[in-house]
Amino acid sequence: MPKLKTHSTTKKRFRVTRNGKLMHASAFKRKKLEKKSAKRKRGFAQATPAHAADVTRVRRALGV
Repeated sequence: MPKLKTHSTTKKRFRVTRNGKLMHASAFKRKKLEKKSAKRKRGFAQATPAHAADVTRVRRALGV
């Protein structure tokens, strides 16, 4: 059986923590930033855990 390649785009968008959780960058961080409060924009800076429904698909794409 040949080795499976990791999905390059998934590799750029998700990271695996030491405990095995999948994290990704927050949405709504790119556009119309002048409308959003500074407090809200600081919140977007933190990584968010991946949704439980997506975890198995993302793990398979990463080869984890």
